[in-house]
Amino acid sequence: MNNYRIFAHQFFFRMIRSMTGYGIAENIYNTKKITVEIKTLNSKQLDLIVKLPNELRFAELDFRNKVGAKLQRGKIDMVITITDTNLDQSNHIDGEVVASYLRQIRQISEQLNIAPSADLAALLFRMPGVFNIPEQSYDEDFVAKVGETIDQALDIVDGFRIKEGATLKKDLLHRVELIVGLLDQVEPYEKLRHETIKQRLTKNLSELTTDGQYDENRFEAELIYYLEKLDITEEKVRLRQHCNYFNESCDEDQAGKKLGFISQEMGREINTLGSKANEVNIQKIVVKMKDELEKIKEQVCNIL
Repeated sequence: MNNYRIFAHQFFFRMIRSMTGYGIAENIYNTKKITVEIKTLNSKQLDLIVKLPNELRFAELDFRNKVGAKLQRGKIDMVITITDTNLDQSNHIDGEVVASYLRQIRQISEQLNIAPSADLAALLFRMPGVFNIPEQSYDEDFVAKVGETIDQALDIVDGFRIKEGATLKKDLLHRVELIVGLLDQVEPYEKLRHETIKQRLTKNLSELTTDGQYDENRFEAELIYYLEKLDITEEKVRLRQHCNYFNESCDEDQAGKKLGFISQEMGREINTLGSKANEVNIQKIVVKMKDELEKIKEQVCNIL
């Protein structure tokens, strides 16, 4: 059973993750409601923005380290809000301040012969200092509860990322499979291409000689030279190897950058194959490969 749990944990940990995620968690501590909301998008490095009450600034570095250790990479916005569930204690109206404003308004109204406002209460409650917000102080237990809430939000985000990663992986493997299928379509045209090159050289040599005769040995040597120069066997082999390596790497943890490097190598082989092809049908296949590869590169940018 223990071995099964270890295997399940390792398998879960090694699944690819998207960098897009969202999570929100809430907890109650005494009369305080703690809310942590986290949003993530793709980025080449960790780009973390934290918004929290000033009274919690002293713990911001610990909160940042917690988020960075869990999410690793991405553009991350985390908002921590603290609200009081006891509204009677969250805000207080200072009666002495209100009374002072009222006396001054009445005095000025009498002195200047100005009619008092029809909605004097609304005017008073807009004056500064009327609402007295008590200072907040948070002990270690409260900060620990905030950290626990952050952990819960991070777990939700991680689950979101894993789910999105599974969708991305399915799409990526499908597109790599399409590239391999297109690669298989090259072979029939490759055989035809050799014969086309031979016929073209033969025609050109016949037109360049006065009597239509030429050195067949020299012709064979030149033909072999051009066929070797335009041979795409190595590109096909390497492209297939890169595709297999890409599929294998999809199960690695934090595979995004590695998959990006592999897709670049795939692109080099496809480009070389296209430049050497010298055959219209192969060129069309190469264009289709490039189209699928661009979609792969776009998706890889979203993988952790």
